[in-house]
Amino acid sequence: MPDGMDPVTPSAEPLPPSLEVSGLAYAYPDGHQALFGVDLTIGRGERVALLGPNGAGKTTLALHLNGILTAGAGHVRVGGLPVERAHLAEIRRRVGIVFQDPDDQLFMPTVREDVAFGPAAAGLRGAELDARVHEALTTVGMADAADRPPHHLSFGQRRRVAVATVLAMRPEILVLDEPSSNLDPAARRELADLLRSLDLTVLMVTHDLPYALELCPRSVVLSDGVIAADGPTPKLLCDADLLHAHRLELPFGFDPGAVELPGA
Repeated sequence: MPDGMDPVTPSAEPLPPSLEVSGLAYAYPDGHQALFGVDLTIGRGERVALLGPNGAGKTTLALHLNGILTAGAGHVRVGGLPVERAHLAEIRRRVGIVFQDPDDQLFMPTVREDVAFGPAAAGLRGAELDARVHEALTTVGMADAADRPPHHLSFGQRRRVAVATVLAMRPEILVLDEPSSNLDPAARRELADLLRSLDLTVLMVTHDLPYALELCPRSVVLSDGVIAADGPTPKLLCDADLLHAHRLELPFGFDPGAVELPGA
C-alpha cells in the first residue's frame, strides 16, 4: 500500500428491514379475494398503525407475517428471512402476534405457566426459563401476578400478560390486533406506556385512530385489499376526504391536528 494511504475498511452491510411484503395476494378457499398485490416495507424499530374498515384485509395481512396464512402470490420477508415452511419456527419466534382477545392466548393454570409455554416449547429449561419468564412479566408490570390464574385478572391485566407471552420469545416484531379494545382509560394509558418503552418494531392493527396517533408516527390505510395510503399518522388523520373514502371515523370533536404528541 502506498505511504500515506489509510487502509480501506469494508462498510458493514445494512440490516434488512424488519418486514418486507411484496406483491402479496391471497384468496380464501371460498373464493373471496382478501388481498390484491400488497407492497409494504417497515424499517427496524418503526411503530406503524395498520388502519382500515372491517373487511379491508388487515387481519389477513397480519396472519401472513408469521406464516399462519401463506401467500397465494407475492412474498413476505422478516428481517430478510423469507416466510416459508423451512423457516417457520424462526419466523414465529421473530414475529409475535398479540390477538384482540387475550383469552385466545392464555390457557394455562397460572400466569407464569402461560408466559413459560412458548420458551419451554422451544427448549428452554430451569433457571434460564425462570429468568426469561420473570423478565417478560417485569417488562409488562405483571411480575407480582406470576402465580395467579389468568382468569382472575382484569381484562387490561390479561392483555399485558398476553404481551408478556410474546415478549418471552424475544421477538423482533410485535403485531397487535386492536390492542386498545375493551380497555378503560387507565389500562389504555398503561398499555401505551408499555408499547412506547419496547425496543421492537411494532405493527398495530386498529380502528382506534386516536390510539394510532398517540403511538404510531406512521400509518398505512388498507382498503379493499390494497394499500390506499401510507404516510405520517397526523397527516393521514387530518385528511377528511381520505378517512371518509375508506370508512374511517375520528371520535366526535377529536382534532388530530391539535394533539400534542408524546416526545414532540
